Amino acid sequence: MKTISLQTPRREAWIDVTGEIERVVGESGVREGMCLVFCPHTTAAVTVNENADPDVPADVRDALARLIPAGAKFRHAEGNSDAHAKSSLVGCSCLLPVSAGRLVLGRWQAVFFCEFDGPRTRQVWVQVLGRPASG
Repeated sequence: MKTISLQTPRREAWIDVTGEIERVVGESGVREGMCLVFCPHTTAAVTVNENADPDVPADVRDALARLIPAGAKFRHAEGNSDAHAKSSLVGCSCLLPVSAGRLVLGRWQAVFFCEFDGPRTRQVWVQVLGRPASG
């Protein structure tokens, strides 16, 4: 398993981590298999979505903010309950195919780290599973 470290710039941000994940897949030597991308934080998430138009991540962030406003009344006293709820909705992992030694995504897709309680230093854990190239 490899760890990708990142510093998030503000309270809510979507950061494209596709290139870092592709690097891990390439270094793994796995030709055919799967890549598990996992977020070990309860106020952040990972997801796959469009990277061609920056309005798409902004629209999703805005939609989540309308569904779960930061100022809503919550029982949790830390003041970041909206971030916990958003993390649960988006999810803590993605399982992606690997073929011919490369991460397989659709034409417009990218893997995003979704920060809901930053800025912070965060991690993404990447585990590549499958058949390595034969020697």
